[in-house]
Amino acid sequence: MTYESYMNIKPEERDRRVTDEAFNELLQAYINSNHRRKVEIIQKAYRFASKAHEGVRRRTGEPFMLHPIAVARIVVSELGLGSTSICAALLHHIIEDTDYTRDDIEAAFGAHIASLVEGMTKISGGIFGDKASIQAENFRKLLLSMSTDIRVILVKMADRLHNMRSITTLRADKQHKIAEETLYVYAPLAHRLGLGKIKSEFEDLVFKFQHPAVYAAITGRVASTEADRLAIIEKFVAPIRRKLDEAGFKYQIKTRIKSAYSIYNKMQKKGVLFDDIFDIYALRVIFENDDDEMERIRCWQIYTFFTDGHSVHPDRLRDWTSTPKANGYRALHLTVMGPEGKWIEVQIRSRKMDDIAELGYAAHWMYKTGEQSSVTELDTWMNTIKDILSHPEPDAIDFLDTIKLNLYSTEIFVFTPKGDLIKLPTGSTVLDMAFAIHSDLGLHCVAGKIGHRLMPLSHVLDSGDQVEIISSQTRVPTAEWLELCNTAKAQNRIRTFLKHNQDAGTDSGSELIGDSPEKAHNANPPARPARRHTVIIEGFDRKGILSSIVAIATRRDVVRLVAMTVDTEADIVHCTLTLATHATTQAIRRICSEMRKLDGISEVTRIPES
Repeated sequence: MTYESYMNIKPEERDRRVTDEAFNELLQAYINSNHRRKVEIIQKAYRFASKAHEGVRRRTGEPFMLHPIAVARIVVSELGLGSTSICAALLHHIIEDTDYTRDDIEAAFGAHIASLVEGMTKISGGIFGDKASIQAENFRKLLLSMSTDIRVILVKMADRLHNMRSITTLRADKQHKIAEETLYVYAPLAHRLGLGKIKSEFEDLVFKFQHPAVYAAITGRVASTEADRLAIIEKFVAPIRRKLDEAGFKYQIKTRIKSAYSIYNKMQKKGVLFDDIFDIYALRVIFENDDDEMERIRCWQIYTFFTDGHSVHPDRLRDWTSTPKANGYRALHLTVMGPEGKWIEVQIRSRKMDDIAELGYAAHWMYKTGEQSSVTELDTWMNTIKDILSHPEPDAIDFLDTIKLNLYSTEIFVFTPKGDLIKLPTGSTVLDMAFAIHSDLGLHCVAGKIGHRLMPLSHVLDSGDQVEIISSQTRVPTAEWLELCNTAKAQNRIRTFLKHNQDAGTDSGSELIGDSPEKAHNANPPARPARRHTVIIEGFDRKGILSSIVAIATRRDVVRLVAMTVDTEADIVHCTLTLATHATTQAIRRICSEMRKLDGISEVTRIPES
């Protein structure tokens, strides 16, 4: 029954009946799930929250308690989480909106649930504007809690999803703030956590709210072409079904419709019309699999069913079965020519792959064993988040932007000289890779060597690059380095280093001001013009030779490495250095002398320039 159905009953009784009915539906959804039956603690959380929120109403006039119940329903029905998360959802407004404290919740439900409830800090008032630093600190706390227990952010996602679904019931100013916040932070966070359905719904709900006319136009076009597209797909699928049946597969074939927001984005980015987008509908084959070792083989077996007799788009094959995306997503994608010359995208997944694609890391509560690859991906990302949190940004929006850098990104795969695989966001540079290996290596990075060629810090890496990082202990970051990198870790570490050194410089300046005018004058004598020298080096291209050359060239504070070029031919390395110094040429001569002593070096020539 709806809330309006109880209008002839006394308000107190009406509230009790409508919330009890909603809670019973929640409880039934939990009982029908695969989780252990812990009904008593869920009922206790409901009674506790109902008492705490008694008499409180939403702007619609409905009891406020319907919101925590709705959030808990999303938690169990759409995220597949269990009793602990359900209790946290039912209690998530208690500390913030009532007189109860964390200690009260811990006394009643234990430290674990109390920690989850406390972790769900509300980012009130939006993340922009004059309170940005407060909201950034709240978001930092949320991420810190998330790094301890991922369910904190999963329940928070459910809370935000219900807020977006009921956004029209909020005040106008609050609607805009919640929409901005959702698109700016929560949709990317959902993407990174692999919550595909929630991420798409976030984007569509914000798109519908901010651009209602465009949203209506796109969804109208999708609806008007649905019958024709489905007929084409059904004609295409019929022989595939026969092959799957003959091979003994238990499977499900579904049609995926591209979201309105994704269609709009593609039209804008590629400058194409609606009719030019060929992947509005995609075919998804989901097969049952009882053997993890056979999962990838079966994906490729189904792949052959589609390629037999169909042309395959050469640039649209994506294999994420062996190397998942950073959010744990695994599948085999291909695009084939269907009836009437229409390209059709096909996604092949096992049931487990599909659950992880839809529920992301929430699916780990469904598959607690054997899912090592995705857990590793989650741990890797969590370690990055912890690293960012341990070096917080001085500026709130910078902090949020730094976090966001790590949320929305496709990946490339690069290798160290020893063959170790490193995943980086697309667009990452040599400097990003140095920081990904180790922060100290990033802080002292000079260049990268790729295929016998020296590359600058700003060089953008491609998948498959094998990169040797060249470093020197005398090389340190400058403000310009922020323009040479794209990853959150690199930018965060550089800003922290610059701020620390700026503070140290301020302290030194204060001490200098306290000295006598004579000392202050002598502390900064006028500098003579820098002279540049070119040093040409030739030798055998052995492993580590460039690192040794750079180390010698940058060892002295009075000499600065201005530029470096390297060419290799038939295992012979030709290196040209440009060095600048305010001192005499003696320092340059010593550098040349040390380089001549290096193993494999056959010739070192110095040419003074100016």
